[in-house]
Amino acid sequence: MTRGLILAAPASGSGKTTLTLGILRALRGRNIPARGGKSGPDYIDPRFHEAACGQPCFNLDAWAMPPDRIRTLAAGDGILVIEGAMGLFDGAPPDGKGATADLARILGLPVILIVDAAKMAHSVAPLVAGFARHDPAVRIAGIILNNIGSPRHEAMLRRALDPVGIPVLGAVPRQSGLTHPARHLGLVQAMEREDLEMFLDRVAEVVSGTIDLDVLTRLADMLPNAPATRAAPPPAQRIAIASDAAFAFSYPHLMNDWQQGGAELSFFSPLADQAPAPADLIILPGGYPELHAGRLAGATTFRKALCKAAESTAIYGECGGYMVLGEGLTDAAGKRHAMLGLLRLETSFATRKLHLGYRRLTAFGGPFTGALTGHEFHYATTLHAEGKPLYGAEDASGVRLPDMGLVSGRVCGSFAHVIDTAPPFPSTTTADTHSP
Repeated sequence: MTRGLILAAPASGSGKTTLTLGILRALRGRNIPARGGKSGPDYIDPRFHEAACGQPCFNLDAWAMPPDRIRTLAAGDGILVIEGAMGLFDGAPPDGKGATADLARILGLPVILIVDAAKMAHSVAPLVAGFARHDPAVRIAGIILNNIGSPRHEAMLRRALDPVGIPVLGAVPRQSGLTHPARHLGLVQAMEREDLEMFLDRVAEVVSGTIDLDVLTRLADMLPNAPATRAAPPPAQRIAIASDAAFAFSYPHLMNDWQQGGAELSFFSPLADQAPAPADLIILPGGYPELHAGRLAGATTFRKALCKAAESTAIYGECGGYMVLGEGLTDAAGKRHAMLGLLRLETSFATRKLHLGYRRLTAFGGPFTGALTGHEFHYATTLHAEGKPLYGAEDASGVRLPDMGLVSGRVCGSFAHVIDTAPPFPSTTTADTHSP
């Protein structure tokens, strides 16, 4: 059996990602086997985790995955350091399901609470005490104080926390150079940071000098036994997947499932103007095609190969990949770029609108069948969409949404990112046909 712990915070923006990366890199520097995990539907943070510790990182999604699936994905060698999402108890509506706290309950792991104390003094005590008492099934085992202004500030915080009885594992000073550049869907991707190794080493140095890693690792608790669970069946035998800075949003747990089911996976880069290898299914994942729309429009080998493949091969696009399958994509500057034209779809970033939330999906066609769980997160506006829908959809509350996506012959896609297969959903009693 292996051990693990969860790094969480009262709110977003507390420094969870930076400190998680620093801890993973520092443990690696001490030759302590460690690996990362990420709560929720995040594509970007897990790739930073992998760079920090050199081990695969899986998403652990307490809304979209059943508990046994989570326990199976959490299993492995070395200390599992799970980075939470948002605040510890923040989840999907209506009841907060999918919160990081759910992972703590499912896995029975201790929580290390990261508190951004930059604008806080004695009030840190009731804050931490409240989180510690909120749910007896969620155990706050330690505290890391972040963004400390001075030794005097640290001493004041520690004195205030003494009566709470939860050990302070460290106090990280406020300093420049430890923040990530970000864009509209989150951090700039790990593959895009030329200074990534230098950044990770710098964060590890700070963490090693300010956090008691010996105590931290001793607090890690045993993970539950990994049960035998179902895996998502492969949607085809030979699967070619686009993979580069424009198409980076793929879930490793699904690709692992497909390989375990006997599928053969190959990868190609549309930005490098590559054609996919011969395949039964071509997947264009989500990512940032809007940032590379001009290059994609001029990638003649890629474009010709996909248009030819559509005559005999199934093609599926998610979110960014879905937009590339359309007729045109207008970037944030208002310039339209011709896309593949395989779906009657026109999208634009010139006027952005946020679409965000978990989705319960029922496939009408395409490579996936039956009931699915997924997530939608994009700023694109649909200017025009014509054709048969791909999915029936509900939000996390079970409210019926308009059907999603398009199907045209062998080509299909939608704005939803599929996370996992799911048992059939209960009948919906509330209808809402307004756009999300």
